[in-house]
Amino acid sequence: MQINPGAAEFPHRQIAAQLKAQVRRGDWGPGERLPSIPAIAEMFGVAKQTVQRAVDQLRVEGILITKPGSGTYVRGTRRRLNRLSRGRYGGFRGYHTDLAARYRQQLVSVGRSPAPPEVADAFGVADGTDLLCRRHLVRTEDSPVEVGASWFLPADTAGTSLERAEAFGRPLYQEAEEATGRRYATATDTISARQPSREEAETLQIRPDTPVLHLLHVAYDAHHKPIEVAQATWPGPMTTLTEEYRIPGPVPEQDPDPGLVLG
Repeated sequence: MQINPGAAEFPHRQIAAQLKAQVRRGDWGPGERLPSIPAIAEMFGVAKQTVQRAVDQLRVEGILITKPGSGTYVRGTRRRLNRLSRGRYGGFRGYHTDLAARYRQQLVSVGRSPAPPEVADAFGVADGTDLLCRRHLVRTEDSPVEVGASWFLPADTAGTSLERAEAFGRPLYQEAEEATGRRYATATDTISARQPSREEAETLQIRPDTPVLHLLHVAYDAHHKPIEVAQATWPGPMTTLTEEYRIPGPVPEQDPDPGLVLG
């Protein structure tokens, strides 16, 4: 491992390129911890700050992840963001994918909570209005990958199973349809990128400056009145958005109307 002091490229970029090449060769596999920052700095004969800049670059690119108090690791398999939103309903209503084998969802809390602005706006209520909130955490075998919450109007859920602090043996939307008597008909997804809150960074075990992707999912009934507003937040470098769709073919040209005079 060495850098070229005479090269036009900055030292930290040279180091990042070499570390990336080692990851691609398989010198460090997914989930494997890299040597410490001081150890890498000694290998290259540079300051620790230079190595930290290289690691930060690869972290933003999604190649490495940093776990506070633990170290720097090679990122595992990217998580496809489309498993939620449209994917949560499956190809058919009631269809289950193999998510349970790869992800474990843990119910964190159930109860009334003040609605954040984006949730309040979706329901058309004032900020801070008490709504029913079901919070969850999704984990892979080695790390948390999602913090999320589903919000409902108390008038829809009073005295129903949705108020109980228990997980259901079926998708939440099916439980909500039965509990509220309202059928999910359409939904909208709004995806944004931002910095995590302190609580999100701690829960997801990421650095406070690691960007996250945030989903706001609003599900409506046939009258376009919201039934559920769901939030989900993922570490940006570990998450990809994949959308597959058809591209329409060309529209066949039609012969002009023989009675039409073109000037």
